[in-house]
Amino acid sequence: MRRKTLGPVDLLKYITLLFGVFVVLFPPYIVVINAFKSADEFNTTGSMALPRSFMNFDNFRVVFERGDLLTGFGNVLLIIVVSLTLNILFGTMVAYVLGRFDFKLKPVVFAAYLMATVIPSITTQVATFGIIKGFGLYNTIGAPIILYIGADVIQIILYLQFIRNIPYDLDEAAMVEGASLFKIYRSVIFPLLTPATATLIILKTISIYNDMYIPYLYMPKQSLGVVTTVLMRFQGVNSADWNLICAAILLILLPTVVLYLFLQRYIFDGVASGAVK
Repeated sequence: MRRKTLGPVDLLKYITLLFGVFVVLFPPYIVVINAFKSADEFNTTGSMALPRSFMNFDNFRVVFERGDLLTGFGNVLLIIVVSLTLNILFGTMVAYVLGRFDFKLKPVVFAAYLMATVIPSITTQVATFGIIKGFGLYNTIGAPIILYIGADVIQIILYLQFIRNIPYDLDEAAMVEGASLFKIYRSVIFPLLTPATATLIILKTISIYNDMYIPYLYMPKQSLGVVTTVLMRFQGVNSADWNLICAAILLILLPTVVLYLFLQRYIFDGVASGAVK
């Protein structure tokens, strides 16, 4: 067989791909190798040098003890569970109303949801902070829950893409059998939205889990720390324990990586299916 020679265009493609791989893998490489270094080793060797031993787990022990990482995992898990439950509940209900019924203010309501997606959240933080503090939710676990429910309308848009593809004949058949509107929503519409719900759970879980801004701003109390704000406990005014920060980052990344590896098929299928619908 004749061997194909690489032309300038093909060579440029491979060089670009290799550069992209380097850009993606270099930060995790730095985190992994420095997570196993002691403080003295980190200060006396280069940040890209391999550790003397990958069996040094002292940094991980200190992260759990000094950073109280288990409490951080517990707090973020509680926030995720409550936020996702209410997101799914409100998202399916609003999508059911907007997708199945016609009323005068329907365009206005839908336009309001779309407008919320294009307004930068940073421009409304002063007003949002005042509202949260006025409700007495500042420095409580309820503050991020309320913000995660109301600040993101991705669940409504995602559910609308699916619900518009569900035939009206199913609603009419259920009405003939005497089902109420709530019964139709609970027994007909909601089960058929399972693929969208699975996609929403994955995307929102990763988004909430990785968010640092909202927990750091609205829950500064030490006992309310989440996995992302735990990193701030290893940073001082003029210095930081970078070996401990790398160990904490590695521990925090593991659940996200495992979740993505096992559920990436559902992410791609759900997003692509919603786009096609």
